[in-house]
Order: sequence, then C-alpha cells, then structure tokens
Amino acid sequence: MKNFIPDYTNIEKSARNIEVQRIPLYEHLISEKVMEKILNKEFADLRQGEIRDKREFFKNYNGFFQTMGYDTVSFEACIGGIMPGNGALGRHMPGVIAERSDFKKYPWEELPKLFFDAFSDDFTMLGEEMPQGMMAIGGPGCGVFENVQDIVGFENLCYIAADDPELYNDLFTAVGDAMFKIWKEFLERFGHMFTVCRFGDDLGFKTSTLLRPDDIRGKLIPQYKRIIDLVHSYNKPFLLHSCGKIFEVMDDLINVVKIDAKHSNEDQIAPFKFWVDTYGNKIGNFGGADVDVLCAKSEKEIKEYVKGIIKSTRGHGGVAYGSGNSIPSYVPTEGYIAMIEAVREYRGE
Repeated sequence: MKNFIPDYTNIEKSARNIEVQRIPLYEHLISEKVMEKILNKEFADLRQGEIRDKREFFKNYNGFFQTMGYDTVSFEACIGGIMPGNGALGRHMPGVIAERSDFKKYPWEELPKLFFDAFSDDFTMLGEEMPQGMMAIGGPGCGVFENVQDIVGFENLCYIAADDPELYNDLFTAVGDAMFKIWKEFLERFGHMFTVCRFGDDLGFKTSTLLRPDDIRGKLIPQYKRIIDLVHSYNKPFLLHSCGKIFEVMDDLINVVKIDAKHSNEDQIAPFKFWVDTYGNKIGNFGGADVDVLCAKSEKEIKEYVKGIIKSTRGHGGVAYGSGNSIPSYVPTEGYIAMIEAVREYRGE
C-alpha cells in the first residue's frame, strides 16, 4: 500500500456531512489485544503504569491508527468507570441507587474531580504522542442512559420509573449535570486535541428502543442537548454512537439535539445503506460492516462485501467506513484487516 499521510479534516468534514475525496476509516473502539496482535507488540498494560509507561502506551496506541490508515485516533475515557458503585451495566452488579435516600447520599459533586484525577494524564499523553496530521475523536465516554444504568441497573430503573417518577427524572438530571461539568472542563483543557467529540449511549436493541420513545424525549434528549450545545459552542461536530433500532427517536436526535453524525449499524436491524439513504441528507453516517460478517466470512467475501457497501453509499453525504459497532477481542484479526484493506484498496492505497 502507498505511504499513508493522515489528514484529520477528512473525519471532521465527514462528521459535518461533507463528502470528501479520500473516504476516512473510523472505528468506535478497537480491542488493544487486536492491536497487539497486529503490531506484534505487547503494550496494553502500560496504560496502568507510571507516566513514562503511559507515554509509551499512547505512542503505540496512536501509532496503530496511523499504521492502519486512519486520519484520527479514537479515544474516550468512560465516566461510568469512575462513578462510585458502578458495575450494574457492564458487570451485572446490584445498583447502588434503589430509592430516594440512596440518591441523596450519592457523591454527585465529586464526579468531575474523580474523572480528571483518573484520566488527565491519559488525555495529556494522548495529545503529546499524536502523530502529525492526526487529531483525536472521542472525549468523556458513555452517555446519560448508560451512566444511569451503571449505578442503578436497567431492571431497577424500570421499577423506579413506575414507583417513583420524580426520582426517575432526577436520576437523568443529576447524571446530566455531572456530565455537563465534566464535558465543560474537558473542552477547556483538552478540546484542542479533538476534531470530533462523541459519546456512546445504546438506546435500543434489535426490535425497539430500550426506554419508551417518550421517555427518551422527556428525560434523555434535554440532557443530550445541553452537552451537545456546549460541544458546538467550541465549533466541534458531535457524533452519537448508539446501537439498536432507534428510528422512532432519530428525528429528535437530528432536529432537537442536533447531532452532526451517527455511528452503529447492524444488518439484522438495517444495513448501512439504509441509514445513509434515510439520513444522509441530514447528518454524517459512520459505520458499514456488520461485525458478524467480520467474524464469519472469508477474507475475500469480506472485501467484496465492504467494497459493495462503499459503492452503494458514495455520493450520499459525509461517510466514514469501518465496522458497524466496534472491534472487540473476539473479532479475527484477518477479518478486521480484510475490512481495512478493502477500504484502502478502494482509496487506491
């Protein structure tokens, strides 16, 4: 392949729904184990070490994205990970907030300090080791819904919705307040390193949204809007990653929240072409290859599949190609590389 020279403006323009000549690659998350296997170098554990170890981690982490032909480095630090008592979402632990008394004693005001105590060095090293021509895409990770679930639990949240509607509302507001403070400080201190801001908030599953659409409109949309308005005040586009069948609230996300771009698609719900055909005149669309295809198909089949997606979606606004979700450790490196090679071959590299 030709020597690759990154240009972060390709992603920024695509997020603003501007079609660019060299279509960019994008991935929400890539397992560091996949990176290690491809680079034939172990570095993932260095992030947990001293500052010099962190620097070495980000030198390798950022370098992976450049090596593979990305214009940006995808990186986020998850807010949920620093929230005391977290784990109800990812580790299926009991939620720490079940009633009003739990809510009142929760250390909401401490969350911004906890976040930056945990991740300031990561953001600093990310920026200092950024290759020329690249910027980051991401920010404080996890959205309002996921952060609420992480300390409450989805099932318990449904009980609260029925038993204590006021607490149900207050949970989203309190998490939104904390996220707004975190995002404000993040943009002031580290915003210059990021060309596109994003968070991930999975609002749906294969057949519908997880919450009633009216609850999303009434509880989540107002919290999204003030955070994304803040991002826009720094002249940065915002990308929402959300899995699931969320068509019932897409107009709200586009017209009220004013997201600039959307990522995540699954062929069983709707192939990438559907998202581009439906929303490509309004927002940028990131994604493409169903992760199941990357896991199950041959390298030749994957390349044909990916090139077919590209050909069917070019000319419909800003796009960036990669998986429809992410590259977890179980995705075969051969499948992932075949996807990357298909895009880069299409680009003439």
